[in-house]
Amino acid sequence: MTTHPWLTLTRTVRFGDTDAAGVMHFHQLLRWCHEAWEESLELYGIEAGSVFPGCRDQERWPDVALPVVHCNANFQRAVHGGDQLRVKLTPRLIDQGSFEVHSQFLLANQEVANGLIRQLAIHHETRRRCPLPEAIALWLEAAQIGKIREQ
Repeated sequence: MTTHPWLTLTRTVRFGDTDAAGVMHFHQLLRWCHEAWEESLELYGIEAGSVFPGCRDQERWPDVALPVVHCNANFQRAVHGGDQLRVKLTPRLIDQGSFEVHSQFLLANQEVANGLIRQLAIHHETRRRCPLPEAIALWLEAAQIGKIREQ
């Protein structure tokens, strides 16, 4: 099964990502999940400033915030500094105002870890639920269309 290039990324484990034993420190995984999601959006063509507040050269903050409302991480095998990981993202629309992204981390085609981040759309001023921004909805739709065509 092939995937869109903006849903399969790479990550090199750096020394600073590891603990004193040279093994990836547990808190890095959720950071990597979020960073992979951000990179995927950029590769798809969505500018960071249209989604994330406070980005450089941003004239105004986005109307919609996307707070993380749930996350989890699972580890199958130790990951060490220098390891080259492939990160496969599987986004899923939950409803018109929420989605999740499953991240699978592979080392030599063997899963070493996975994570999930679920986000909810809220209006940045009222803090009430609202529909996802159009760019995110299109990104999710494009990911799903690719899955349907491949089946």
